[in-house]
Amino acid sequence: MRGRRAGYLPGVEHEGALMSQSDPVAPVVVLVRPQMGENIGAAARAMLNFALDRMRIVDPRDGWPNPKANAMASGAGRVLERAGIFPDLGAAVADCDFVFATTARPRELVKEVFTPEAAMALARALSAEGKRVGILFGPERAGLENADLVHANAIVTVPVNPEFFSLNMGQAVLLLAYEWGRQGADVAPSVMGLARTEFASREEVGRLGDHYEERLEAAGFFFPESKAGGMKLNLRNMWGRLGLTRAEVQTLHGMLRQIAWKLKRTGEE
Repeated sequence: MRGRRAGYLPGVEHEGALMSQSDPVAPVVVLVRPQMGENIGAAARAMLNFALDRMRIVDPRDGWPNPKANAMASGAGRVLERAGIFPDLGAAVADCDFVFATTARPRELVKEVFTPEAAMALARALSAEGKRVGILFGPERAGLENADLVHANAIVTVPVNPEFFSLNMGQAVLLLAYEWGRQGADVAPSVMGLARTEFASREEVGRLGDHYEERLEAAGFFFPESKAGGMKLNLRNMWGRLGLTRAEVQTLHGMLRQIAWKLKRTGEE
């Protein structure tokens, strides 16, 4: 990792005084490959305005720490001081039960789409059940890529002007943070059923994807080779979109192991 501070542990959120002032399971804001320190600082400021203090930063272009981020944070430097720094997105959301990805553009990958209001209503419900929610924000120039979106359960799209849909990272964080803060602690009964679901973590879903990819690779499924990358991406997106529970993940692992065992016994593997 570029520009690492001595004694700073990458991938660790450093607990601080804000713990007593905010919801212990409030969403984590994940900035994916941010390019400008000023935007990281603006995001921290927007978060603290609405009592969000958990920031994770994935592979910042200009390294970390970033003096421009601290200058722009203007009093919200505490959020930056305890931010987790991660080398890749998978590691940053591994412990999350449900992940929203923010994007203003239609994508090839199919995901359920939420408005900021609906997304934060569900986030409130999930939080009330003790689940960890992540919200992804992409780099300034091009936003999140398809390879990033496979880590998300759903997409959040802001109804902006279709002729000019580009949002500054700090502005995008502010919109979601505002909706989180505006809705308060009350949770609508209509979303509580979904929130009580025992979702598999992103790490557990990732391991399931690894297991199936390994077996399908051995079986020659990814053919022709020129299309293998796209096929794998679509499968990863499918696993992420399904909203699998921990029990379902274990069942799918077990099904694949049983098939492999049976084929081995009959000499077909």
